[in-house]
Amino acid sequence: MPDSGVSRAQQEQQERPDQSERHEQRERHIRPARQEHRQEHIPATPGPSATDAARRAGILVTLVLGGLTALPPLSMDMYLPALPAVTDSLHAPAATVQLTLTACLTGMALGQLVVGPMSDRWGRRKPLLLGMIIYVVATAICAFAPSAELLIGFRLLQGLAGAAGIVISRAVVRDLYDGMEMARFFSTLMLISGVAPVIAPVIGGQVLRFTDWRGIFVVLTAVGVLLTLIVWKWLHETLPEEERHTGGIGDALRTMRGLLADRVFTGYMIAGSLAFAALFAYVSASPFVVQEIYGASPQTFSLLFGINSIGLITVGQINGKVLVGRISLDKALGLGLAVISLAAVALLLMTSGVFGHVGLLPVATGLFVLMSAMGLAMPNTNAQALMRTKHAAGSASALLGTTSFLVGAIASPLVGIAGEQTAVPMAVVQVVCALSAVACFLGLCRPWQNRGGPQDQPTRG
Repeated sequence: MPDSGVSRAQQEQQERPDQSERHEQRERHIRPARQEHRQEHIPATPGPSATDAARRAGILVTLVLGGLTALPPLSMDMYLPALPAVTDSLHAPAATVQLTLTACLTGMALGQLVVGPMSDRWGRRKPLLLGMIIYVVATAICAFAPSAELLIGFRLLQGLAGAAGIVISRAVVRDLYDGMEMARFFSTLMLISGVAPVIAPVIGGQVLRFTDWRGIFVVLTAVGVLLTLIVWKWLHETLPEEERHTGGIGDALRTMRGLLADRVFTGYMIAGSLAFAALFAYVSASPFVVQEIYGASPQTFSLLFGINSIGLITVGQINGKVLVGRISLDKALGLGLAVISLAAVALLLMTSGVFGHVGLLPVATGLFVLMSAMGLAMPNTNAQALMRTKHAAGSASALLGTTSFLVGAIASPLVGIAGEQTAVPMAVVQVVCALSAVACFLGLCRPWQNRGGPQDQPTRG
């Protein structure tokens, strides 16, 4: 009888892999950066050199992923000051030149659906390097495009390739971090991705002082080359071969279908996308609202835009460094969505004349509160969704990114549907998006069922 017990144990040992051995291998190969967040739990025996090396590794990963996250807003926003010059140079209508922005945004949305599953099958480095190389080539061709049609085509390719940085950076975070550490890291990335849209138009304007609009694409090409070299040299593979998917397109589609069948993952995905759409509504309408309706100068608009971005960044850092670990991610997310909803309702009441005529200051305050609360909503929806998808982080990241871009792209044109004399459409879009995000969060995620456990631990969707 004892012998049979031993053989049963041996048979079970042969039927499934040694989990502790796999865990040690995974930690040894792909998680040096996580040690930075665990120094307080490690005995003092390794010595200062090991601690310093782990800290440097964590900082390096942050900078690399931050650069990849900042590249898409740089590609979009550096180009904005040059739109009139492009119209004159290529002798194209303004509506046609606007399609160069739409093409880039569409490429960034759809490209994630392709690159995400690729990274689950072939690892993170190869698809990322391939995407970066294509991005560099497409951007360089944009600099010499002789016609608006060719520029639109290569802006689409630029967006498709640039999507690799968006989707794979999130997947790498999921590979390297779990639980609260992942939420903190997303808040850190928000610091970088929040600064990029603010400084990008400024950089583009300064480039135009020395060259024409083609020089902006030359600068973006140089940035792409630099990031490609940094990724090639310093970003190591984070997905072990034994954890990669081996199927083709059919397997990728089944994986995505399985992710969408997970009610909680879908709830976080839609809630985050709707919150992002409220942000998109602000970005699309704010130049018109602040300058045309309230009569502010371009300098005042730039100042208010910068202040709102600082608010978003600051709250994101408070989320990562103060709230995460003290309250559950669902509570922080719920607080962010509640504040966004209240700010949107206040904006609707002010812009619709319920309080009589209001000036720029109250409206700017409402926009500041709404933007700042995004620092609670955006990193926590990403963290909560990805915590459930350790088995398919690339595909999950693709769905998160694509949904956000597409919902935002749908919301953006609606802000001007009633013409140029009212800000009510912007506020209506924000209210609808914010309340719908709250409904998805409560109806699909059902945070009261987590009871402090699952939201802090990875699960199988």
